[in-house]
Amino acid sequence: MPDPSTYRPKPGDIPVDPGVYRFRDPDGRVVYVGKAKSLRSRLSSYFQDITALHPRTRTMVTTAASVEWTVVRNEVEALQLEYSWIKEFDPRFNVKYRDDKSYPYLAVTMGEEFPRAQVMRGAKRKGTRYFGPYAHAWAIRETLDQLLRVFPIRTCSAGVFKRAGQVGRPCLLGYIEKCSAPCVGNVSADEHREIVEDFCDFMDGNTGRFVKRLEQAMKQASAELDFETAARRRDDIGALRKSLEHSAVVLGDSTDTDVFGVADDDLEAAVQVFHVRGGRVRGQRGWVVDKEAEGDVGLADVIQRLLQQVYGEEVGQSVPREVLVPILPTDVEAMGEWLSGRRGSQVSLRVPQRGDKKTLAETVTRNAKQSLARHKVARAGDLSARSQALQDIQEYLDLPQAPLRIECYDISHVQGTNVVAGMVVFEDGLPRKGEYRKFLIRGTEMPDGEVRVDDTAAMDEVLTRRFKRYLADRENAGDVELDDSELDDTPAVSGPIDETTGKPRRFAYPPQLVVVDGGKPQVSAATRALAALGIDDIPVVGLAKRLEEVWIEGDDHPVILPRTSEGLYLLQRVRDEAHRFAISFHRQRRSKAMTTSVLDDIPKLGEVRRKALLKKFGSVKKLRQAEVAELEAVDGIGPALARAIFDHLRKDESAPAINVTTGEVLE
Repeated sequence: MPDPSTYRPKPGDIPVDPGVYRFRDPDGRVVYVGKAKSLRSRLSSYFQDITALHPRTRTMVTTAASVEWTVVRNEVEALQLEYSWIKEFDPRFNVKYRDDKSYPYLAVTMGEEFPRAQVMRGAKRKGTRYFGPYAHAWAIRETLDQLLRVFPIRTCSAGVFKRAGQVGRPCLLGYIEKCSAPCVGNVSADEHREIVEDFCDFMDGNTGRFVKRLEQAMKQASAELDFETAARRRDDIGALRKSLEHSAVVLGDSTDTDVFGVADDDLEAAVQVFHVRGGRVRGQRGWVVDKEAEGDVGLADVIQRLLQQVYGEEVGQSVPREVLVPILPTDVEAMGEWLSGRRGSQVSLRVPQRGDKKTLAETVTRNAKQSLARHKVARAGDLSARSQALQDIQEYLDLPQAPLRIECYDISHVQGTNVVAGMVVFEDGLPRKGEYRKFLIRGTEMPDGEVRVDDTAAMDEVLTRRFKRYLADRENAGDVELDDSELDDTPAVSGPIDETTGKPRRFAYPPQLVVVDGGKPQVSAATRALAALGIDDIPVVGLAKRLEEVWIEGDDHPVILPRTSEGLYLLQRVRDEAHRFAISFHRQRRSKAMTTSVLDDIPKLGEVRRKALLKKFGSVKKLRQAEVAELEAVDGIGPALARAIFDHLRKDESAPAINVTTGEVLE
């Protein structure tokens, strides 16, 4: 492994100008490309104390064996050169963008003598106009079929076109007037190209003038009593309007804009873009991004790389007048200039703040969240990926067996109030939601009578309660033991069987791995809890969120799993699910506490009577407005208690409202 100090350039040799740099490995392959406003400042940051670097950056600089740079005049040139080098060298440590599915485009081959409209996928070709992308190929064919009435352009392959010219007879589309038949000379090459350019103009969103032109032609034919031509123009107008119905109007000002939405976690991000032309959504596209080896990759960096990816090959009208993003890129001014240069006129790059554009941006972001969820589900549903994940965890954490059952614990609270915990269970890499459990944390009573609750004490309590139940269930059910000869042919049984239900007892058998959300302190607390119960054969690890590092009790340094590891992905998913489950329970408890707290101080009003009151009146607000007689009508509420409730609530109206969670006075 190369030592960064062996190829570190002298600081005085590095210019302070903007530029682009490349790291190469010992074989000369480019492993990373980056840009900087000041090359000296940026490159020096890679050669500081290696232990202080982000793990992903550390891996990159120890993989590389040399660094070189190119000085440019400004940041805009740096953006362009960086994009060109990333496209040319495909460095392994740069953020990777991959389409979340294969999107078809409506393509028009303008580079040919007789341009052809067709469905295309894959990389874009020079000399071809693209419209879309569309969600489905059939949507392109349906749109094209409608428009060929008005714009009869060529859609046939080169072989069909050549054979028709040889025999002097057009194909069926030529006979039904859905092709102008340039193959047999019905129109010249220039006339056909004019029809194609009108078609492209219509697809670009300039639809109004074509509809108006057809309406004028229809009225003129009708005035001349040429009703057959007028009927054809009427049908042509209907075809145009039907094709426009497939793309709803989302912006009333006929704006040309691209709207981006992003949803991310610590490992990946999903990106969606809606291409709006003439106020209508003309296409949609999505990517899944591996946030791998560029240190702490934030949303601003993702947006920066994304815009380079999307518009790096686009010029002219393909770049819209306006680009809406959820967060501004890292170098917003340079990116705005670069986009304007690609288009040839001013491009607005901004975050929508209100109105229809903000609403549309929220819709795009929801699509991105759904795309990320689908990606995770597809990945989790892959049997080979799950098997690889369990194998990776066993290998990297040095476990005696693959963790077919993983339990993860998370603590949730706000400043020590309403402390709860959640336990989630994954078996064979998939969640078992029927075995999730919630815990109300009681806390530890100190000698002075104060109840102390912190994350480590809560973790100790939760693990103690869960595994006390495990020991009790195991003792009551009796252990199931298999000798070596039975293990090969007997299906795995999840612990002792409940004789009443005939099913395995849920907590009478242990997990192969316990995961806690946190670092070394949480792992130590969980290990102590198990040790106090005499359990020493269940591995405990902690997954720290900041760097996704895995902590093991007794080790001074964490285990760093590769960012591409399926095992890390599974651990992260387990941890995130535990966090979601615990925080949902905490919010329920907090909401309940805030709703019923106003009734807590009323003597002789217990939980059952509080629930009866809230069920009868629906809310505390309506309860305040009730008269004594109405309160007495509730089951369990007598005259004295009704009067006490009435007096307490009416007196409480003049008191300031208090948030029981934070203690703040509510306005």
